[in-house]
Amino acid sequence: MRTLQDKHINWWEHLINVSNFSDNKVIEINSKGLIVNDDSFHFLKQLPDDSIEAIVTDPPYGVKEYDLEQIRKMKNGNGGVWRIPPSFDGNLRSPLPRFTALNQKEIQRLKKYFEEFGKLISQKLKPGGHAFIAANSFLSIHVFGSISNSELQFRGETIRLVRTMRGGDKPKNYETEFSDVCSMPRGCYEPWGLFRKELPKKMTVGECLRQFGTGGLRRISDQKPFEDVISDGRTPRNERNIANHPSIKPQAFLRQIVYSSLPTGKGIVVDPFMGSGSTIAAASAVGYNSIGIERSTEYFELASESIEKLSKI
Repeated sequence: MRTLQDKHINWWEHLINVSNFSDNKVIEINSKGLIVNDDSFHFLKQLPDDSIEAIVTDPPYGVKEYDLEQIRKMKNGNGGVWRIPPSFDGNLRSPLPRFTALNQKEIQRLKKYFEEFGKLISQKLKPGGHAFIAANSFLSIHVFGSISNSELQFRGETIRLVRTMRGGDKPKNYETEFSDVCSMPRGCYEPWGLFRKELPKKMTVGECLRQFGTGGLRRISDQKPFEDVISDGRTPRNERNIANHPSIKPQAFLRQIVYSSLPTGKGIVVDPFMGSGSTIAAASAVGYNSIGIERSTEYFELASESIEKLSKI
């Protein structure tokens, strides 16, 4: 039986032609995208090395916040690692992962997880391929540092300027006594780490672009390069109504990131932690091939229903 590691087959076409892969569901989206219900590590290991042009993903960067037990607590309103914020002006706000709840053992677990993730994606990316990986200001030092312990070069950060509900709270149970104190700054930005797989020795960016279609980032226009700060805002309500996921990012932002990730406009963008499918929707909107991987059957089914709607916004 032929597998994805067989260099003599087109692995993209192979995936399209199967209805089930490794006992997990595969759905084709608009002839240019595939979504897979599988564990990201398991699935990525089966792809040929040096086969992906770009990765754009918002991973579970607390790792444990998407453990089944923590998801159950969040849905039941019990909290756990998820902070259930109070209503504001009568509006219910989305739960937020409480990353300050992580202890040193859990932080070490996080570091190991992302070090392994970095090594895996560095094998699968083509030379010069880029990875955009979301984090937050509290954990980015651990996430980005761990990913850098691979063949991936840290190339800086793309900053999403967005005022969130994270931080800025008064000390719990001491709000009146210390009314002029906040425990942490209110979050006003979201860092996305930018990584690039090393180019072959002595190869220039231009030569890499010719051979692999990678090595750089696609410009906004001939006169304007891709920039590392993007003013955004929170995800619009109409997008949240389509895909009710606690970490959904806005299409206006994701389309800029996804567009820049393929310098020649050709190749495949992979999101190993697909969630609601917003990255795959963004790829569809800009005309790129993409693969989304999601281990949660619930979120996979949500993505299958949401991607086409999000891509048309």
